[in-house]
Amino acid sequence: MTSTLARLLTRLYPRTWRARYGTEFEAFLQDTGGGISTAANVVCSALSEHIFPTQGGKMTPDPLSFGAMTKRPSAFLPLAMSLTALTMLACALIDGLIQNHGQIVREADEGTIAHLWQILMAGQLPIIALFAIKWLPRAPKPTLYVLALQAGAALASMAPVYFLNL
Repeated sequence: MTSTLARLLTRLYPRTWRARYGTEFEAFLQDTGGGISTAANVVCSALSEHIFPTQGGKMTPDPLSFGAMTKRPSAFLPLAMSLTALTMLACALIDGLIQNHGQIVREADEGTIAHLWQILMAGQLPIIALFAIKWLPRAPKPTLYVLALQAGAALASMAPVYFLNL
């Protein structure tokens, strides 16, 4: 790999990372002589480093960063529940379209999908409350970002019910 390309690839990383590892990494890239796959891997790693920054010589991520917060069960479980509810609605709509009804097939007593959707959406609330109570005092900014992400996922799951009058 040329020194110019190695320097450009190293410049993709955040400034703090380059200050700590830049010269060694640039020399490593020049010595390995990697091709397209190495360059693509470096670009992906640099992007990951911008999203989930590492700290210190141990390369351990900050436990209170947004990326670390989203990996906590009380943060990603409501997201998974909202996306599951949205997926169930999408599958019911696709099933209705395949059966030539043009919409979700309505059942006499709301139906199984409606009951599961309600359980998933209501079941998130205590988990979200637990997450907010535990993490807002410790790390307010990343916690608010995660709460906004959870609210967006819940609204995305509620939108089809509102707009399609299900």
